[in-house]
Amino acid sequence: MRRGDRTFSVDLRRVGLALMAVLLMVVLAACSGETGEQGEQGPQGEQGPQGEQGPAGAAGESAAMADLSCVGCHDDSTLITGKEASVGMSLHGTGESFVRGTSASCAGCHSGGAFTAMVAAGADPGSLEAGDPDPTRQDCRTCHLIHTTYTGEDWALTTTDPVDLYAFEGVTFDGGEGNLCATCHQPRRQIDEAVDGMIEITSTHWGPHHGPQSAMLLGLAGAGVDGSPLDGSPTSHYSQVEDTCVTCHAGDPLSHTFEAKIESCQACHSGAEDFDINGVQTAVQEGLDELEAALLAKGWLEEGAPEDGGGLHPAVETVPAGEAAALWNWIYIAHEDKSLGVHNPAYTLALIQEGLDALSGGGDS
Repeated sequence: MRRGDRTFSVDLRRVGLALMAVLLMVVLAACSGETGEQGEQGPQGEQGPQGEQGPAGAAGESAAMADLSCVGCHDDSTLITGKEASVGMSLHGTGESFVRGTSASCAGCHSGGAFTAMVAAGADPGSLEAGDPDPTRQDCRTCHLIHTTYTGEDWALTTTDPVDLYAFEGVTFDGGEGNLCATCHQPRRQIDEAVDGMIEITSTHWGPHHGPQSAMLLGLAGAGVDGSPLDGSPTSHYSQVEDTCVTCHAGDPLSHTFEAKIESCQACHSGAEDFDINGVQTAVQEGLDELEAALLAKGWLEEGAPEDGGGLHPAVETVPAGEAAALWNWIYIAHEDKSLGVHNPAYTLALIQEGLDALSGGGDS
């Protein structure tokens, strides 16, 4: 066979094999059954290359980490624990007066939690509609905005607004940061008006009520020889001491026992070694002792029962107006203000003298 014939024969054979393969596929397809169940998924392939980075988003609000972090305050220092220990030693952190916070008329000042609610509502002491079912002592949250912004602003005082005194219409105490203290440290009442020259002592708790220091600084809340209210003048501790109560009772460096510090006095009274500056406390104590003895002799002061805490209490009687004024002034100075004249020396001594004059027959009694 010639070469050209042989090439043609090979091509013809290839075409035949291809036709046979196609025919075989057709036959197999015709004979195939239903599709079987899907097999298990094979192993995942390798991760492909990372795509291009997208466009940057809008800038967020910036904040310093120190302002938003718990460790700004809650660290390994005594920043908090030292203050807690001091408050725990103070009169705000001891005793049982906080239990009176269950009463609506007492809650605003006797319960730390209710105080915060009272300030937020712009209310006066005694004006809350309900007591605190879970009263607390005065603590960090009472005076500071703890855990409200989680920044340094949380150390800000709960309030520094001027205080319209509860018992004195039109009288405002404005003592800077001391306004926080004056919110509660104010009288709840003035002496009652005499009826036919007599004043009724209504209970063993009769008097201006606990913590009248703001009124003493202003020269208010005392009684005169005839039993009527007697006003004096504001002391320099109100008009010339920036931040009033806080300056003297917290001081610099800051103390949370709130006991007055002689170092605060020395800024104005150089060389002072104690609070008996110019003998004021000595003179006040002597006057109070004389006034107390005269009141005991009259029977207007009595020894309290042990279950009431003992101590001296006013007798529940109807008393000549001038003698009631003497009793009122003794309670105000000795039992309530307790500064022995430091808060307002001139006014304190004047009230003691009014009481002594009334008891000695110098008044209308």
